[in-house]
Amino acid sequence: MFIRNAWYMAAFASEIAPGKQIGRKYLGESVVVFRTEGGEIAALEDRCSHRAMPLSAGHVDGNVIRCCYHGVEFDKSGACTRIPNQARIPAAANVRSYPVVEKDQLIWIWMGDAAAADPDDIIDTPEHDDPRWTWKPFNFHVKADWQLIVDNIMDLTHVPYIHARTIGGNPEQHYGADTNVDFDGRKVTLIRHMPNSVPPRSYIDAGGFKGRVDRWQEVRFEPGRGMTLRVNAGGCDVGTGAYEGKRDSGFMLANNHFVTPETETTSHYLWTICTTASKESGVPEVLFAQFFDTITEDEVTLEQQQARINESPDRKFVGIASDGAVNQTRRLLSGMFEAEESILVAAE
Repeated sequence: MFIRNAWYMAAFASEIAPGKQIGRKYLGESVVVFRTEGGEIAALEDRCSHRAMPLSAGHVDGNVIRCCYHGVEFDKSGACTRIPNQARIPAAANVRSYPVVEKDQLIWIWMGDAAAADPDDIIDTPEHDDPRWTWKPFNFHVKADWQLIVDNIMDLTHVPYIHARTIGGNPEQHYGADTNVDFDGRKVTLIRHMPNSVPPRSYIDAGGFKGRVDRWQEVRFEPGRGMTLRVNAGGCDVGTGAYEGKRDSGFMLANNHFVTPETETTSHYLWTICTTASKESGVPEVLFAQFFDTITEDEVTLEQQQARINESPDRKFVGIASDGAVNQTRRLLSGMFEAEESILVAAE
């Protein structure tokens, strides 16, 4: 299931230098994303109109990308601007372009109806430009359906089991967490409080805790503003006001999960881990390494799930009590997909 009228993370801005390009597949479509030598970002179908050569194999020259096969050139709008030794350029030589936006050091792409793309709808990730935060980007290619990745983040009861060696903690504390799921028709918000908890290893390393903590996990998923799951988490010494918003004395982190389908069973899983701990403390690098291990554990889990699903694709999942946020999320995504399908049917 692909939802096309939505913003998806295409790449980190740092991945594409001026005069360079990358070729990736989004929602089953091959796309070349390139940056002109002047710094502007563009995205075109990754297929030269002449002989179907991938444009990502070509070269950026000034404001155009040139096919490496016969030198046909295209600008960032997809217009064919030059065919060597030919004055007339047929309209059929043009290729599809996709709306792209660069914001908060991320590159976003819209794969659906270009007229419906509104850059103001893109979610904010202010940590990436705020000097109070230190952050690091990661890009995983996961052999799993993108919806499994969303499920995984919206159901954090897996944390003490899959991530026992890193951010886990006690399973009973996770299943017994004070949990609230809110669904307003546009977004799903999951809030979990775990008071008087034994901090996991990563929290002790990052926050220097000597005893128990009041721990929180807050997840927001608003796909209409980008397929992004924003996770705010952390802990404070017990009784210091963590649940009343007094968190400056504790440890805070922000984990942004950008989920972009590649095919029906493979995904681009781009994510950032951000912390308020100072670089000088050495904590960020420790945290980044531990979260790399954490998401790698998720990657292994997701690919194992997908392998079994592939064996019996028609088998249904059996629900359990902790599926509340996942169920609301699936309902939201299904509604978006059905709305797109109804528009397509009406247009036929």
